Amino acid sequence: MIKIGIIGVGAIGERLLNTFLQHKEVEIAALCDQNHERLNSFKGQLPDVSLYTDYTQLLEDEQIQLVYLAVPPKFHHKIALDIIKRGKHLLCEKPLANSLAEAEEMARAAEDAGIVHAINFPMVYSNVFHLFKEKIRSGSLGELKKAEVNFHFTEWPRQWQQNDWIAGREQGGFIREVAPHYIQMLQHILGNLQVTASFVDYPEDLSKCETGFISRLETENNIPILFNGVSGIGQKEHLSCKVYGEKGAIDLTNWSVLSVSTSETSGEVLEIKRENQHDLVLELTKAIRGEAAQLVDFHEGVKVQKILEDLIM
Repeated sequence: MIKIGIIGVGAIGERLLNTFLQHKEVEIAALCDQNHERLNSFKGQLPDVSLYTDYTQLLEDEQIQLVYLAVPPKFHHKIALDIIKRGKHLLCEKPLANSLAEAEEMARAAEDAGIVHAINFPMVYSNVFHLFKEKIRSGSLGELKKAEVNFHFTEWPRQWQQNDWIAGREQGGFIREVAPHYIQMLQHILGNLQVTASFVDYPEDLSKCETGFISRLETENNIPILFNGVSGIGQKEHLSCKVYGEKGAIDLTNWSVLSVSTSETSGEVLEIKRENQHDLVLELTKAIRGEAAQLVDFHEGVKVQKILEDLIM
C-alpha cells in the first residue's frame, strides 16, 4: 500500500483526491492546505487522515511515499524541492513551475534524487487522446499541413475558478492554465515545437491576466501551428484542436469529442465515449515499484514550460 500526502486541496486537488480514493493500491495519509475551513471540510469524508496547514509537517511523516502537489504554480518550485530533498516521489500539477529556470531546477533535482516524478496531464490517459494520436500518426490524414488550437471562453476565470491567482498576470491566465494540455499533446504527437511569433492582449490593470492571444508555432519539420484564444465573449466556452492533412482533418473539441473530415465529408463525429485508456494512479504505482510506466515526467514539463514562456513573453 502506497501512502499519499496531498498538498493543496482546492478544486483541482480535490478532483484527484477522489481519484486516489478509488484505488486499493494507494491510501491517502495526509492533507495540507492553508485554508482551515477548506481543510476541515474533509474530516467527515476522511476521519483517519492527518490534516496540516504547514506542508513541512506533512513531509515529516516517513510513511508517506508519494506527494501530490496541487498548489498554485508560484509555489511549486520551493515546495517541490523540499519534497525531493525528503526523497518522496512527486506528482505535480501543471504547469510544472512559474518559470523555465524553476522548472529546469526541479527536473534536475528530481532526476538526481532518483525519485518518480510526474505531472498531472489527464488527457494523455484517455482513449479519446489515443485515438486522436492514432489517426494523425497512421497517415490516414496524408501529409500534415497545419494545426489550429482555439480557446473561446465566455469568461475567465470560469465560475468554478474564482480566485485571485488564476485571474492574475503573475501566475494565472488561460495561457498558463489551459494551453499546457495542448502543448503537451501536440509535442507528444508531432515532436518538439517552437514559437515563431506571439501577440498577447492584456487589460490596462497590470495585475490582471491576458484577455486574448494569437501565436504561431511550428514543428521541427516546419508544420505551422496556430494558437488563438479570447475570453469575455458572448459565446459558450469552446475549445478545439484541429489537425489538417492533405487527405483529411481531425478535430478534438471540448476535451472529448472527435470528428473527422475529408474532401467528401464534413465533421463526422466519431462515436467514442471518453474514458481512461490508461490510469494515472496505476502508472504511478508501477513506476514506484520500478516497473515501466507511462508518465509525463518533469523533463517533458520543462519542454512545455519553454513554450509557455515564449508564448507569454
